[in-house]
Amino acid sequence: MRRFPASLRSVALARPARARSGRALARKQLLSGMAIAGSLALAVSAAPTVAVAAPAARTTDAEDAALAFDPADYTTITVTVDGEPMNVRWYKEICYVANPVAAAAQQPGLGGGATTISNTACGYQSMNVFVPESAFDNQRAPLYFAVNNGGWFASYVKSSVTSGASYDSSTSNVGAALKAGYVFADIANRSRGLVGADGSSPGKAPSAVVDAKAAVRYLRLNDRVMPGSAERIVVNGTSGGGALSSILGASGNSSAYNRYLAQIGAAGIDSTGRSTLGDDVFAINAYCPITDLGNADVAYEWLYNILGTRDETGSNASADAAAEIAAKFPAYEKSLGLRNPDGTRLTAATMLKTIKQEVIRSAETYMKTGSANTVPALGENFVVTSGPMGAGGTTTTASYVNDWIDVDNDTDKVISLDTDRYLDFVATQAKLKTTPAFDAVGVFGNTTSGTETNLFGPFTQKYMNYTEYSWDHNDVAGDGSGLDDTGLTWDEYIKKSSTTVDDQLHLINPMDFVGTKADTAPNWYVRNGTRDRDTSFIVSINLDRALAADEDVKNVDYQMAWNQPHSGNYDVPEAMAWIAKVVAKAGDPLATGHRG
Repeated sequence: MRRFPASLRSVALARPARARSGRALARKQLLSGMAIAGSLALAVSAAPTVAVAAPAARTTDAEDAALAFDPADYTTITVTVDGEPMNVRWYKEICYVANPVAAAAQQPGLGGGATTISNTACGYQSMNVFVPESAFDNQRAPLYFAVNNGGWFASYVKSSVTSGASYDSSTSNVGAALKAGYVFADIANRSRGLVGADGSSPGKAPSAVVDAKAAVRYLRLNDRVMPGSAERIVVNGTSGGGALSSILGASGNSSAYNRYLAQIGAAGIDSTGRSTLGDDVFAINAYCPITDLGNADVAYEWLYNILGTRDETGSNASADAAAEIAAKFPAYEKSLGLRNPDGTRLTAATMLKTIKQEVIRSAETYMKTGSANTVPALGENFVVTSGPMGAGGTTTTASYVNDWIDVDNDTDKVISLDTDRYLDFVATQAKLKTTPAFDAVGVFGNTTSGTETNLFGPFTQKYMNYTEYSWDHNDVAGDGSGLDDTGLTWDEYIKKSSTTVDDQLHLINPMDFVGTKADTAPNWYVRNGTRDRDTSFIVSINLDRALAADEDVKNVDYQMAWNQPHSGNYDVPEAMAWIAKVVAKAGDPLATGHRG
């Protein structure tokens, strides 16, 4: 396979805080006008203290000893899987770092209001580990590593496995993992929205990735005494969790994170900041990844403006802004140098055709899966259910006339597909996001949008714009972003030596690591629903094409999931069968070595 060209990435995997290779500098200059970088001042020399200061001279052995796993410290609970009782050992709230960042007791609720947490010391840097009885003494079992941060929000430690609960392995990934004999780990992590004990925001990028890497390192440090194999970590996540899964899988063992890992006392970082452990993983099971945030607005506006979708669905309140952002997409897509499976170049000129082909493949795969899987005929209705991911919240059911895809259910073939009407359908069954979709706060006087803007900026600042358009159009005085507050245009701002905005975006973007010297996970299962309007289909397609070109990646199973919205784990039997297949192919982790 062709290695993805590092010359087209802001790679700089082993650079110091601000030092860059010539190739990385060239990439930065090339893309400075394409909204690829963000706007943050998190330089080592100028960054606020990370809530808990790193020790002056870290002794790896001593701190690693503090992270030792106690195999006897568990509670046995009983659950039911497919009607059969199962004993499970629960290792409760294991703090996977030596220097956790203290959190405030009151945290913002995802649906508004506030929530009270009990573990303020390490509740956002802990994991619950559940071991089914078949894996009590099995150090070869895969580790199912679940990240739970929807929308890139911070994830407080949770328990997906609860005493007395019943699970159906055909619909529950938790039940399926336990039934398969996998060790199940619920991973908490800092990220946007987190309020520190000192009132700061210690979840800014790249905290979520750093914490996930620290959790992997904890598992690898204790691999010999823990059930399961740290050489068979399968990462599962949806939305922001899908994005976190993707960057964790792409950036294995990159030294770019070492200084951040040292600050929180992650396992395997010595006193010089060098790594003595790996944080690469075996497989990724990601759904609708909200990733490549520096270009997410560009990809979104291009997709929903190129055929007039915003206008046709009455969702183009900021038409000039949408057009200006969309105009940057062709140059950005060209810069990636990607190709489709048939060898054709993936560019703005071929993107709509590519999306059409993926939707057709999705429909035909769905029809072939079973005789009951049929697609409504032209003029008939799609019945779709919309609502929040996970438990709770309200779901709604609605019907939409199929005016965009014609199929022959008898032969499981798509006869025709109208891309214009398809995009209208996507934008009608779930209203499009406002413009800008991801970096909206501070633009058009907006200070309340729930976009990803609060993932960026120093810990002392609520949010910061991280793309060229939003920075240059920020009109909220006193928010620390934009020409009005800094006296600098975006281009001027990111050229300042004290600015590491691009580092923050870089360190959460898998596209910057796939095809480089990082140890990218060899196995990938990525799904993006055909009804998902929360991000552009372009983002997951680009990730797939980049992975396919990386010679270190052995298995990529990418599809647009038929008639699915922005959600995940809707295909549990298929996903688990894929995991079992790649695990079996890799062989015995105790015999095949680190990468399997």
